[in-house]
Amino acid sequence: MSLKNRETSYRERALKILPWICARCGREFSGKRLRELTVHHKDHNHHNNPPDGSNWELLCLYCHDNEHSRQLDGEWYEEEVPGGEREAPATYKAFAGLDALLKGKK
Repeated sequence: MSLKNRETSYRERALKILPWICARCGREFSGKRLRELTVHHKDHNHHNNPPDGSNWELLCLYCHDNEHSRQLDGEWYEEEVPGGEREAPATYKAFAGLDALLKGKK
């Protein structure tokens, strides 16, 4: 299986079994914006694609870049980068209640 086919197949499988929410920042995705949601391999091994998706998490482009930057920074500074355990996704919703504020309600 070519690299392109493997990426397509595990992405499609991940999108079928995982919620379309960034596991880091909690943003929800749908429609055309779904392309901004990427499959991240928790163990950083792109060949480890179990059928149950246990090695995957969906991350938005920004969080995915941040995750890999942290890994590179750790390698650069020769520090161990925390792995395996994930931080809880952010639950703060910065714009919650904004429509009420714009309408003059509290």
